[in-house]
Amino acid sequence: MTKLLAFAGSTRNGSFNQAILTVAAEGARGSGAKVTVVNLADYPMPLFNEDEEKVSGVPENARAFKQLLTEHDGFLIASPEYNSSYPALLKNAIDWATRMEEGDKPMQAFKGKTAGIMAASAGGLGGMRVLVVLRMLLANIGVTVLPAQLAVAKVNTLMDNNGVVTDEKTIKQLKNLGKQTAELTMKMTAQVL
Repeated sequence: MTKLLAFAGSTRNGSFNQAILTVAAEGARGSGAKVTVVNLADYPMPLFNEDEEKVSGVPENARAFKQLLTEHDGFLIASPEYNSSYPALLKNAIDWATRMEEGDKPMQAFKGKTAGIMAASAGGLGGMRVLVVLRMLLANIGVTVLPAQLAVAKVNTLMDNNGVVTDEKTIKQLKNLGKQTAELTMKMTAQVL
């Protein structure tokens, strides 16, 4: 069974991006993928620093997150947009996961994997600009990013008081993105086997 790891670049309570990620994960599950949704708040890591890595090695939480990435065939990633780019939290987690330890292959957590990317914002663009640089980052570390992507604008108006997406059109779009990611991942996994 195809396995997808879903995570957001926000750990804020009531995170818009965690909310849209949950819906996209439902779409992937509906297509037969096993989806593990995690919150980066459960994997706190220091800012990447080679001096610290040299002294203490890869932190335990960074190693655990990297192991999760390695065990999955692809990813669903939702990211807020901070100043037209991704937040430090997301970049830091990815940076730690690219570090090689004894027995690792280069970029083993990412190379040959797939990703569906999305963003959400209360603003009018929905985080569209972050998707450009996130796509570039992922491609540079060996991830095949689904051509389709989704930026959900004014997401706060598409949710209920509990932070759950309720707008039917948005739900359909998010589930479709999850479905397409699962299907692409299944095809790529089948080619490898």
